[in-house]
Amino acid sequence: MASSPPTATPAAAAATGAAGKSSKLIIAALFTISLCALAVAAYAMTRTQHSQEQAPREAPIEKPIFVTLEPITVNLQSEGRSRFLHVGMTLKVRDEAAKAQVTEFMPELRSRALMMLSNRQVDSLVTTEDKARLAGEILAELKRPLADALPPQGITSVSFSAFVVQ
Repeated sequence: MASSPPTATPAAAAATGAAGKSSKLIIAALFTISLCALAVAAYAMTRTQHSQEQAPREAPIEKPIFVTLEPITVNLQSEGRSRFLHVGMTLKVRDEAAKAQVTEFMPELRSRALMMLSNRQVDSLVTTEDKARLAGEILAELKRPLADALPPQGITSVSFSAFVVQ
């Protein structure tokens, strides 16, 4: 007896077809989800890059450079009793080259400051405005070139660290 090839029953054929359709459906769903995830990631990256391009770039904040002068004590012009001024100053300079130049010429700069300060009346050093005006005058005097061939000093401001009138 010859055996006949096995025939698929309709139930087995339906199970095989359903399994094939469900695996294709799962693959399609995974592909769609992966495609959506890639689209979301690409959108997020372009938004981040776009916001970074639009954000104003802040210049790096440069640390100030200061040069401290030794305190200066001078006699003031006054009527009657002897008066003096004791002042400590700090110079703010624009860069390291200006700091080096100020340091190199410190004796001359101190002399200029001494001459300016010793020529003051006591009553011209009382108010905050008087002190601010004095700082401006000292700045102008110290910025003057030290020699004809040299540029002005790179001093940008004068601050008082001590100010005593007696």
